[in-house]
Amino acid sequence: MATVGLHQRLLQPTAGVRRCPAPFRPVVPSRLQRLQDNVVHAAAVEEYEEVEVAASNKQQNVRREKPRSKRFKAMQTRTPGRTTELEPKEAIKLLKQTASTKFTESVEFHARMGLDPKFSDQQLRATVSLPCGTGKELRVAVLTQNDNLRLAKEAGADVVGGDDLIEKISGGFMEFDKLIATPDMMPKVAKLGRVLGPRGLMPNPKAGTVTTDVAGTVKDFKGGKVEYRLDKTGNLHVLFGRADFKEDDLLFNLKAVQESIDANKPPGAKGVYWKSMYVCTTMGPSVRLSVSAIQNTKGKQE
Repeated sequence: MATVGLHQRLLQPTAGVRRCPAPFRPVVPSRLQRLQDNVVHAAAVEEYEEVEVAASNKQQNVRREKPRSKRFKAMQTRTPGRTTELEPKEAIKLLKQTASTKFTESVEFHARMGLDPKFSDQQLRATVSLPCGTGKELRVAVLTQNDNLRLAKEAGADVVGGDDLIEKISGGFMEFDKLIATPDMMPKVAKLGRVLGPRGLMPNPKAGTVTTDVAGTVKDFKGGKVEYRLDKTGNLHVLFGRADFKEDDLLFNLKAVQESIDANKPPGAKGVYWKSMYVCTTMGPSVRLSVSAIQNTKGKQE
């Protein structure tokens, strides 16, 4: 009983003591009001996202033009545009007219292929011998031993050697454009992968740079044999001559490139193989080619 009475006296306010004001109690919105607020907020977020997506798509669709010189823009006005397909002879004649620099420009072939280089059965890498040559002096180095050293020198190789050449290359020697090796030297060449790989100089059987016929391979590359390889975006780039070549010679080289690419079609290729192809000079605008027209063109007779 004493405990109950003490508890009642503690609960009763004593005389002269002011009561503390009641704490602030926020107005709690009703369930309907909260639902309405959520709907309005969701609508605002959705509208903002739609505007943001539209703005990003518009920015992606806008293609930024590269800064071009007055000379390039003047030459570009002579071409029909990147969407107009031309006959091979007409395209070659036009690109020779657009070669207006002080030096002799190279002539390049570019193609967008229907291949995905991520898959092993859609890889494309091969070589093609241009019937009229490339017009460029190629410095060829050969890694071999014994009698092949003499054969390589007689065939016209610029640099010939064995273990001594491997040591020179590992030390920074890079005065060559193509490296050819015999199969017995490949285990020793493996340690040069970090040096030769990034430059695309590592000997490879698919590229025709690992061979037992040293003399024949050197003569082929000296005479105009070029290598092409599908890049990461599924495109091909091949140099097939110079702007001072005759029109027929450029046409024969171009036909040889097209036939080689068709002959080395990967087994995993599906759908459209040739998506588009262009030719251009080193510093000139590109001209689109008709795929069917170049396939129906006759090449150089042997």
